[in-house]
Amino acid sequence: MTASAFRAARPRCAARRWSGRVARTVLGGVAGLVWLVLPGMTINSATAVALPGTAPVTATAAPRQDQTSPGYLALPLVVLGTAGVLAGYAYVRRTRRARTRTTPGGGPAPPSAPRRSPPPPPSDELDARSAELIVLADDWVRTSREELGFAEARFDASAVEPFARAVREAEAELAAACRMRERYDHGVPEDAAARRQALAGVVGRCEEAGRLLDAEAAAFDELRGLERGVAEALEVAEARFRELAGRAGVAASTVAGLRERYGPAAVASVTGQVEQAKDRLVLATSRLNRAHQSADAGNPRAAACHLRVAEGAIAQTAVFVHGVERLAEELSVAERLVPAALSGAEADLEAIRRASESAAAQLAGGPDRTAAPSQDAAGPARPAEPPEPPRPAPRAQPEAAAASDTAPVLVPGASSAVVPVDVAVGELRARVTHADLELARVRAEPGTGPYDPLDALRRIVRATAPVGTRRAGVLSAAEELVARSAVAAADDFAGTHRGAVGATARIRLAEALRLLPTDPQTADTLARRARALAEQDVRLHGNPCAATTDPSAGATAAVLGGILLAEDPDGGPPACYGGPRTRRRRRPGPA
Repeated sequence: MTASAFRAARPRCAARRWSGRVARTVLGGVAGLVWLVLPGMTINSATAVALPGTAPVTATAAPRQDQTSPGYLALPLVVLGTAGVLAGYAYVRRTRRARTRTTPGGGPAPPSAPRRSPPPPPSDELDARSAELIVLADDWVRTSREELGFAEARFDASAVEPFARAVREAEAELAAACRMRERYDHGVPEDAAARRQALAGVVGRCEEAGRLLDAEAAAFDELRGLERGVAEALEVAEARFRELAGRAGVAASTVAGLRERYGPAAVASVTGQVEQAKDRLVLATSRLNRAHQSADAGNPRAAACHLRVAEGAIAQTAVFVHGVERLAEELSVAERLVPAALSGAEADLEAIRRASESAAAQLAGGPDRTAAPSQDAAGPARPAEPPEPPRPAPRAQPEAAAASDTAPVLVPGASSAVVPVDVAVGELRARVTHADLELARVRAEPGTGPYDPLDALRRIVRATAPVGTRRAGVLSAAEELVARSAVAAADDFAGTHRGAVGATARIRLAEALRLLPTDPQTADTLARRARALAEQDVRLHGNPCAATTDPSAGATAAVLGGILLAEDPDGGPPACYGGPRTRRRRRPGPA
């Protein structure tokens, strides 16, 4: 029996029990009255009853009694009183039980009644759910940012500031979720219960990002007013379309020039972007025309839907074209920076080489091959003698070496164990020699033909990092330029292929963005890894809209780019500003 059926049946059961008790009480009272009246009926009878088969007997008449004996009244009164007492006791007991009952239908339950919480979902389910939500939340943020750009082009900054703030807050929640998931993927925390809590935290952060966007979605739609009319929004979109169409033609010649000057490897990150930009322009052309047709036919809902698709295509065209223009600028800056980076790296290596030779000479000439390490509050233990080579950046320093009978020598990248002086100096020499060879190869590349200046800077930075050269001046600028280029290229690819890119690539990209200001070299490594994972996801995904009914209109590119949500054969509805409750709310109305 269900709870509702139980509550419905309980009053009827209680009514039947109460009516039974009343019936028994009335029956007892009637029996008492009969018992009280019966003696009078038998005493007052004057008719003699003859027994069959017996002779008449003459008897002397007994004297007549005018009153009933008190003994006949006592028993009925006792029975009647007992029945009344039992009925009253039953009524009081039932009332008290009803007031304190906690079962359904018997009165209110105590406010502090504990409730059993549902069991937590398994870790495998949380793992899959957290990865899925990271992908969705990243899509919500990217789509909302794209549509916000068109609103900013039409209205002033103060009008769109609440919606821009919601996007920033959602980005912060997503970044925190990706950071938690990154630590989880690397085994932090280790306890099983804590790992479940970490996954639950990822889910909660992503859901909060969606809630922040959903909270502003209705007001944002009211601001844009596309369902009331798309004329002004169409003018903004068409102006950007015409500008990008001209820039796309220039970008094609730019890529050709970069390939001829720097080689195919230098333009690998933007290979195919001009063709994809043209696909998005085809999609935008088709949807802008359909938006005009729907508006002329008096169907503003369908016009708004087609306009949103066109805006998404235009926004991604801008990403492709800007990526080509940005790479051209980065290659030009890197080409000018390579000679200065080489000179700076060689000067640092020479200083380290002289310090290591001085240390080796002191070891060969002195009777004591050890020196007591000095402890500095601001850094690790360092030997007083021999002289220390230039210290590396903080992230490349090893842990403080423990004091022992063999003096440690600071060797960047070496383990924190105590290292004999001759071994440490020998390792340092080997690293300097390897860096010299790599720098010599980089210096020889410009004279042998086209080369990639960004890759040359990356090799300079990575060759000198294990030696411990200072990250200041030209080397610091080279490191930042390389990292920014890699992060931007990975972010562009993930955003324009978000219909196929999975969670792992997005998590690595988010971590690269977080580390970019403080650790550019690690950010560069993570960004390149994220780009490789994203490209692999796209290859495995295949054609996302193989059965489309409108392939010529660019539906495949729109689904791959996340502009259309791939829910229907024609690509489905467009994504729009908002979170999970609003991103699918815009479907074209009847034609």
